Amino acid sequence: MRLGMLTPSSNTVLEPMTAEMLHGTPHTAHFGRFRVLSIGLGGAENAQFTGAPVVAAAELLADAKVESLCWNGTSGSWLGLAADRTLAAACTAATGIPATTCTLALMEALALLKARRVALVTPYLGSVQQAIIANLAAAGLDCVAERHLEDPGNYSFAEHSEATVEQLVRQAAAARPEAIIIHCTNFRGTRQAARLEAELGTVILDSIAVSLWGGLRAAGAETESLAKWGRLFTV
Repeated sequence: MRLGMLTPSSNTVLEPMTAEMLHGTPHTAHFGRFRVLSIGLGGAENAQFTGAPVVAAAELLADAKVESLCWNGTSGSWLGLAADRTLAAACTAATGIPATTCTLALMEALALLKARRVALVTPYLGSVQQAIIANLAAAGLDCVAERHLEDPGNYSFAEHSEATVEQLVRQAAAARPEAIIIHCTNFRGTRQAARLEAELGTVILDSIAVSLWGGLRAAGAETESLAKWGRLFTV
């Protein structure tokens, strides 16, 4: 499968990480960028995720005959699921290609895992974190722990180390959630997720992994060949 990924322009983590995950499989990922420079709740910041630039990036990916499209970003978690549904529908309408988003895939994964008590780990500002928690609650999920870094990002999210992300996950795990969500696709949580799952006994849903899982499912591909990256790929 050729998987199309819509990518924040200032993201430096998800492309090499996705390629690493797909190494040894018959699948390839292809990326189209649109401008995302900072994360917050202001009008200009929220406007980054709507309109013509997103659809234009999807249309260029369609030229590569990709078999699915995924918005490999988490904006729907604070803007609301309806925003991501609208975005995915617009991409499909313009290209005829099945489309999903990281946040829509996350909600699907939580439902399949039957996980309702969650912990949220991000690099985001507190205001963004609270908006995400409110939307999780509206979807019937109980956020029992949260950790964030008060970083306005987006480029700077990649500068936090894997060790920092792991520390946040361990802190969140103390509340014994059914799933820990590492929610940012420019954050270094992917490599250690499976190891921490085994150690902590809690499923860990890293956004880069979730986006890849969602893109594979949208394309009709199996996911179990990536099981070494976490329990998500076996559901």
